[in-house]
Amino acid sequence: MKNKLHTIAISIIITLTSVYHAISQQKIELTLEQTIQLAKEQSYDALIARHTYLGNYWEYRTHLANLRPNVNLNSTLLNYRNSIEKVSTTEGDVFYYGNQNSSSVNLNVEQAIPFTGGSFFLQSDLERLDDFLDVDSPIDYSSSPFRIGYSQPLFSFNSLKWERKIEPVLFDEAKRSYIETMEDVSIKAINYFFEFANSQIDLEIAKVNYSNNDTLFKIAQGRFNIGTIAKNDLLQFELGFLTAQSELKAALLNYESKQFQLQSFLGYNNSVNLELIIPENTPKAIIAYEQVLELAQKNNVQIISQQRRLLESEREVARAKSESRFQADMYASYGFTNQNPVLVNAYQDLDNSLMVNIGFTMPLIDWGKGKGTVQIAKSNQEVVQTAVRQNLVEFEQNIYLKVREYNIQEDQFLIAAKSDTVAMSKYEVTKQRFLIGKIDVLQLNIAQTEKDSNRRGYISALRNYWLNYYTLRKLTHFDFIENKAIEVDFDQL
Repeated sequence: MKNKLHTIAISIIITLTSVYHAISQQKIELTLEQTIQLAKEQSYDALIARHTYLGNYWEYRTHLANLRPNVNLNSTLLNYRNSIEKVSTTEGDVFYYGNQNSSSVNLNVEQAIPFTGGSFFLQSDLERLDDFLDVDSPIDYSSSPFRIGYSQPLFSFNSLKWERKIEPVLFDEAKRSYIETMEDVSIKAINYFFEFANSQIDLEIAKVNYSNNDTLFKIAQGRFNIGTIAKNDLLQFELGFLTAQSELKAALLNYESKQFQLQSFLGYNNSVNLELIIPENTPKAIIAYEQVLELAQKNNVQIISQQRRLLESEREVARAKSESRFQADMYASYGFTNQNPVLVNAYQDLDNSLMVNIGFTMPLIDWGKGKGTVQIAKSNQEVVQTAVRQNLVEFEQNIYLKVREYNIQEDQFLIAAKSDTVAMSKYEVTKQRFLIGKIDVLQLNIAQTEKDSNRRGYISALRNYWLNYYTLRKLTHFDFIENKAIEVDFDQL
């Protein structure tokens, strides 16, 4: 009676669970390819990857903007002073009581020159002065319609030159990083897919095992009643039946947990009931180490990152050298200017205006500070160079191992698929032989364990195959099945 109640309870749980999912949830069937595509389109990880790239994109746009002419309009509308101020004259300093307002407008166009670190500029200025104490000429205008000039630091660190070298590499690194991050999203989707697939398989196995153990226990009870099996064998069947009940409950809970994980990752809520379509085979794609290495050296973000690190270390050496030696600045401008109480007249009969300014800074005694800074920068550069060489060696070794792992995994998958088929057939034969009394319960249990183990092994081999394949995609930015490069429309992004 107790066993019958257990059977009824489990049946009710399964039935209610199925009815609940059918009524309250929308059923969506997903293949592995669809799961990966959905992850790339709507997962949180994909969203973060897109916005990370966009941040790097706008940083690069800012760099490009710094290389283009900057046009600025500056204006002072009100600068009123009513105070006593000290004014320098040819006869010395005197105190002057002033009641004035000045206003000005300036148009400035500046173009940086990355090659030299200097900049050209064009200016146009107009200033008005209102002297409220001057009754005869209360208003005066000063104009400089046109002024051209050039400013150049001499022997100084040229930051623009190094930006032109490093920023494009950084932007290329951002693009490649985005591609690899999206491949990471695919790998994460594969893991979630097969974790849920495992729980789906475990639930199917638990249901079948529960049904089989229920049937076998009932048969064993009948045989015990007629005296063809011993009490110990009956207890063994009852233990198997109770174990199957427990495993079915655990499988149901694990199934719901793994489904929630996949739902959350793909951006679905609990109103969606996912059902996976497990791939039955794998594409045939033999991948050569030489091809993978060549593609990885060309495309992988680690290679670009190493190039950027070398450039940055070289930049820091150049910075340390320039900051420890003689520095000078040169400024020169030429234009036209005039001053007149009448605005129109201020733009007539213009006079030449020439300004030249050259100054320098030279360290006389720095107690070895400059030399020390240079040596530190050189030492750091050598550390980076050594680390880059080591990383490249490890990178090539990793490529070799990943290719070997992938090509071996294909054979492993074929073996696992064959083993799954053989174990299933063996279990069915063993079960039939047990039912007609040819073998004992121990042999049946062994066959069932082998069947379940090989079914799980098949799913594990599938999972490993796709993980290895997408790892190679990530390393090379290449789709070996379609035989084409992985491309992203960054303009649309």
